[in-house]
Amino acid sequence: MRSGARLRRWVARARLSSLRTTFTVSFAAVAAAVTVLVGFLSYDAAARLVRVDQQTVFEGVVQDLLDEVRHSALTPADFATADADGGPRDELIRPSGTVVQVLGPDASVVDRGHPPLPVGADDRRIAAARTAGQLVEHRDVDVGDGMYRVATVSLGDGRGAVQIAQEFSDTEDLLRELQQRTVLLVGAVVIAAGLFGWWLARRITSRLVRLAGAAEDVARTGRLGIQVPVAGYDEVARLGRSFDRMLGRLAQSEEDQRRLVQDAGHELRTPLTSLRTNISMLRRIDELPPAVRGELVADLAQESRELTDLVNELVDLAAGQSDREPLQRVALADIAEDVAVAARRRTGRAVTVRVSGDTAVDGRPGALQRALSNLVDNAAKFDRGGSEPIDIVVTGAGMPVGASAGADAGAAVRVEVLDRGPGIAEEDLDRVFDRFYRAPDARSLPGSGLGLSIVREVAAAHGGDPFARRREGGGSAIGFTVSRGDGGSGG
Repeated sequence: MRSGARLRRWVARARLSSLRTTFTVSFAAVAAAVTVLVGFLSYDAAARLVRVDQQTVFEGVVQDLLDEVRHSALTPADFATADADGGPRDELIRPSGTVVQVLGPDASVVDRGHPPLPVGADDRRIAAARTAGQLVEHRDVDVGDGMYRVATVSLGDGRGAVQIAQEFSDTEDLLRELQQRTVLLVGAVVIAAGLFGWWLARRITSRLVRLAGAAEDVARTGRLGIQVPVAGYDEVARLGRSFDRMLGRLAQSEEDQRRLVQDAGHELRTPLTSLRTNISMLRRIDELPPAVRGELVADLAQESRELTDLVNELVDLAAGQSDREPLQRVALADIAEDVAVAARRRTGRAVTVRVSGDTAVDGRPGALQRALSNLVDNAAKFDRGGSEPIDIVVTGAGMPVGASAGADAGAAVRVEVLDRGPGIAEEDLDRVFDRFYRAPDARSLPGSGLGLSIVREVAAAHGGDPFARRREGGGSAIGFTVSRGDGGSGG
């Protein structure tokens, strides 16, 4: 048994750990996806801007050189390095550190660039061109340790050409370093998101672990009074409070069932003992006088009826505790009329119904009819004279009800049964609705002491209260109140 309990506890913790792992991985995955997307878009935009800007600058330098050679008859000497006054060469180098190399008419290098630029067949052709401003452009030329863009522009009339070059490998190195840093940043963000997700998941699931532990303790021990840890106001806290309330309701229901069984067992002993005694007398029934035989049979019939009534009321009481009859809008005046008709037929007594105000409530018709029938039967049992009718008074919400006890008339409908019996002693008014309680002067009468307790259960289930008072002129007034509801709620 202990190993099984440990296994179940381990499985529950493993599931919660799996939930914690899932939450952590999900949090890290979302953070990684967002970071990768932002990093990629940022890097792509930055690389695009840098490359476009560099290309634009180089194209501007080439265009300036083209314009200059087309409008001025320049020679290789004009681009000489030794030009102290500043010349076309300086104009080319200044904007972006462009490498300049000058070629003579035979494509020989007149002024070598730093680093030296390669001279190909196209470059030699351009150097011998008769037209100034002819252009040949090379991309991705390997010069020394770097990659360059190279453009060769003819000076015209076979005077030679000027080569200009721009290194872009250093820019690519810079972008590559930016890419590496972006990857490292993404990795750091993912790790940080994973750690934060683990901390957050642990913070959230720790309360679930405690709640699961409480549920396991209830399942293992069967004790419903275990303290449920509740903290905070989020969904987990609401779950904990709901679980705590559920355990409270279950504990109360278990206590009610235990009390019902104990009280029922106590009350069943008396009729069962009497039945067993009378049944044992049946073995000698032939020896008994006829009068004693008749009395014995009458006692058996009476005791069996009382036992039947007791069992039926126990069933009714248990059904009232777990009633699943759906709520609906009903008029208590109609229920009172139905109960009066059944009581007249069953008892032969005069039963009147008086109604005032709106008696519509949200309730369970079967339970309300059972409670009202118990009140009428109780009145008929104690008012054995039958000189005056039994009155059922139904007072709608908002109607004046005098100074009698009960709920607020403005919020409830009041049902009251009046009789002219011996009445209820003052010391018994607070106890008549207890289970199996019977006043001393009523113990000789048939009954189980459960009828009025059923009334209390029904009233409580409908948001009301039972009440009992002595009636002026003799007799009793016993009834209950029912919350009006709101056209669909209540009960």
